[in-house]
Amino acid sequence: MLPGRLCLVPLLLALGVGSGGGSGDGGDSRRRRLLAAKVNKHKPWIETSYHGVITENNDTVILDPPLVALDKDAPVPFAGEICAFKIHGQELPFEAVVLNKTSGEGRLRAKSPIDCELQKEYTFIIQAYDCGAGPREAAWKKSHKAVVHIQVKDVNEFAPTFKEPAYKAIVTEGKIYDSILQVEAIDEDCSPQYSQICNYEIVTTDVPFAIDRNGNIRNTEKLSYDKQHQYEILVTAYDCGQKPAAQDTLVQVDVKPVCKPGWQDWTKRIEYQPGSGSMPLFPSIHLETCDGAVSSLQVTAELQTNYIGKGCDRETYSEKSLQKLCGASSGIIDLLPSPSAATNWTAGLLVDSSEMIFKFDGRQGAKIPDGIVPKNLTDQFTITMWMKHGPSPGVRAEKETILCNSDKTEMNRHHYALYVHNCRLVFLLRKDFDQADTFRPAEFHWKLDQICDKEWHYYVINVEFPVVTLYMDGATYEPYLVTNDWPIHPSHIAMQLTVGACWQGGEVAKPRFAQFFHGSLASLTIRPGKMESQKVISCLQACKEGLDINSLESLGQGIKYHFNPSQSILVMEGDDIGNINRALQKVSYINSRQFPTAGVRRLRLSSKVQCFGEDVCISIPDVDAYIMVLQAIEPQITLQGTERFWRPAAQFESARGVTLFPDIKIVSTFAKTEASGDMRATGTAPKSAVLEEMLHNLDFCDILVLGGDLDPRQECLELNHSELHQRHLDATNSTAGYSIYGVGSMNRYEQVLHHLRYRNWHPTSLETRRFRIKCSELNGRYTSNEFNLEVSVLHEVRVSDKEHVNHLIVQPPFLQSVHHPETRSSIQRSSVVPSIATVVIIISVCMLVFVVAMGVYRVRIAHQHFIQETEAAKEAEMDWDDSALTITVNPMEKHEGPGHGEDETTEGEEEEEAEEGSSSSSSGSDDSEEEEEEGMGRVRHGQSGTSSQSPERSTWNTAGVINIWK
Repeated sequence: MLPGRLCLVPLLLALGVGSGGGSGDGGDSRRRRLLAAKVNKHKPWIETSYHGVITENNDTVILDPPLVALDKDAPVPFAGEICAFKIHGQELPFEAVVLNKTSGEGRLRAKSPIDCELQKEYTFIIQAYDCGAGPREAAWKKSHKAVVHIQVKDVNEFAPTFKEPAYKAIVTEGKIYDSILQVEAIDEDCSPQYSQICNYEIVTTDVPFAIDRNGNIRNTEKLSYDKQHQYEILVTAYDCGQKPAAQDTLVQVDVKPVCKPGWQDWTKRIEYQPGSGSMPLFPSIHLETCDGAVSSLQVTAELQTNYIGKGCDRETYSEKSLQKLCGASSGIIDLLPSPSAATNWTAGLLVDSSEMIFKFDGRQGAKIPDGIVPKNLTDQFTITMWMKHGPSPGVRAEKETILCNSDKTEMNRHHYALYVHNCRLVFLLRKDFDQADTFRPAEFHWKLDQICDKEWHYYVINVEFPVVTLYMDGATYEPYLVTNDWPIHPSHIAMQLTVGACWQGGEVAKPRFAQFFHGSLASLTIRPGKMESQKVISCLQACKEGLDINSLESLGQGIKYHFNPSQSILVMEGDDIGNINRALQKVSYINSRQFPTAGVRRLRLSSKVQCFGEDVCISIPDVDAYIMVLQAIEPQITLQGTERFWRPAAQFESARGVTLFPDIKIVSTFAKTEASGDMRATGTAPKSAVLEEMLHNLDFCDILVLGGDLDPRQECLELNHSELHQRHLDATNSTAGYSIYGVGSMNRYEQVLHHLRYRNWHPTSLETRRFRIKCSELNGRYTSNEFNLEVSVLHEVRVSDKEHVNHLIVQPPFLQSVHHPETRSSIQRSSVVPSIATVVIIISVCMLVFVVAMGVYRVRIAHQHFIQETEAAKEAEMDWDDSALTITVNPMEKHEGPGHGEDETTEGEEEEEAEEGSSSSSSGSDDSEEEEEEGMGRVRHGQSGTSSQSPERSTWNTAGVINIWK
């Protein structure tokens, strides 16, 4: 092409171009057109097609081959240059620009961002234009049309998304599925690389599921409805660029149980609130038979309480209180009482203090002291006990003695005994020799499975010789074997009664225990001279908890039911499944104790099914549930009343004595938490404890004497038996105090305590007596506060002579300490004088000054008569009007002797005595003050004689009343 461009120069010169010839402008224009036609003879040239690639969100297009236009007119200026590239099409997002006019190089670029998701490729026409003959010429030549094909390159800008936000499937337990369900995700990218999903993955760990590349989920093991009802797993997806899904999807797989016959819709844990009465156990239960043909159904509900106390929740009162509560007659002797000073033979035994259960490990026994049980039990007596016993170790087990009365020394004869041998209960009774020397029934044997089942059972042995009857858990059992023996010949050998082993006093080198018992015993009693009634036996062993049926009238037709005696087992039978379901929904649990034993009660429901014909019957698994008895509210028992008072000595000597607790009050409260009315911004209300009063029984109140036991020669505590009997209570009295026992209301105990009296035949040597009361509910489970009472004696003090009277006149308006050599005070001064008492004392002292002044005047008159008159006139000396002149000296003080009290009393003691006086005037009740005033108001006439030989005694009453006694 370059040789062609060089040949144009000689040609242009030959034609005279550029020589300056021509005539005028017209000729110039004509010459220019001719020149242009001669110079721009060729069209630009480009390739016929182009292929380009552009990355989305970019403006550069990479073409193959590159965009270059050629013109044969080169190197002629303008004619051989490329001025433009033109794209043909509507609204194309591309443009072509010339980078170099001479070389014809160009570039294709995007005018705006290219989105592959909107359009993946473009095709259009492009042409190249030269620059014509000159800058002013418009006759450009254009090349032929070339096809441009551009493909948009994708960028992985979008993450996969699932078509559904959540997936749900239901599977049947026990099967392996190839595919439970399929999840599907999509990607909005345009290219196959980024728009296709290449992988799925389960995000949740430790689940029995797997997923393949196509999103199919399968289970890797058999699923169990009992193990887990539902599974929730998270699944994610990846595109082929390994970009994960923006949000995982939730897959919920419900496990449907295989239809299994059994009870449905029951709760394993059942909570029981004390005091809530009868509570249904299975309000929604029903039987699923899976369309099985059932002809009849028997259901057994069993409440298992063997591990609670003595077999179930019973009252935990003492044995004496329970006997009284059940109406048993008096005379019962408790052989296993709580260890105390009076019943110390059980102190060495292993004790479960909560239930007074004694555990015997085969190495210990207890001796019952002489005099506790009479030697002659008569032909009628009763032995009762709670026993828990298991099989004895060894092939040939030894006798295990529960109760034994044997010779204390020399011989080894057993007079009567109760023991276990090879899981047989044996009662031995050897009668004494009498005129009829014949064989008599001596051993009574019972063989019962319950003896060695390691469960608690209540045993009652009623003896009406020669007939002996055993009651176990309220049921009657006759002995299967009775053996006879000769009577025991009389002797003077003492007998020893033991528990837990038998005493072997003879035929051995050293007396010792033998035939030890292995097990637990409680409430072992003996009642000589009388048998126990069936009603009392049932009451003593009755459980306070059990199964019940609400609304027996509404039971369906054809339903038969049966309770065992303790109502721990209920058997229901019927042929209609619907009626059985409705009947079972009415079964409830009840605990009648106000303070039941908290804890778990196991509950089991077992079923027996009968089918029609010879069809194979369905098997119904047992229902194992439990009742959680919650803790009862604990009561706070409080004793309130007057804690200190004074009484004159004469009242202590009277036949009725002094009533100790005239105003005592027994109150029981519990703390109840209540929400206050003001609600805070958090929405929670502050809670405050409010005390509420509650009513319940008591089982004993002990009145203890403090500061030494009572001296039976001069003092005692008294209580009318009628007050006890009409309130169904009992009491025991000793020098240590008084014990009132029996199950009764708090009001009954109050009324009995109001009548308790204290007497003292020689109160002159007594200053104070202190007592303490403590009451209990449920044999010490809940106890009251210790209420202390101090009773003081008001002693009479005699005035010695006129000098003593003058000494009283000058006393300040505060009580001073007066000491007497013959007695000493033990009263503690701790009270402060109230304002009213101070005014009363001041007024009383003023009255004292006036009255004593009158007394001095009359003393002088009497003294003159004494000099002038005869011996008979001496007997009339000091004959004052009792109603007009009485002096009372503070019983809280003592006087050392005439003329000494004023010298020994300091200013500090004066203040102390003032506080004492007010305390004595304000601590007693109104009734006490009235009794004091009445007692101190009595007038005593002294013996005749001179004042020096028989000094008069005067007393100061705490209420401020003045008396003078001769």
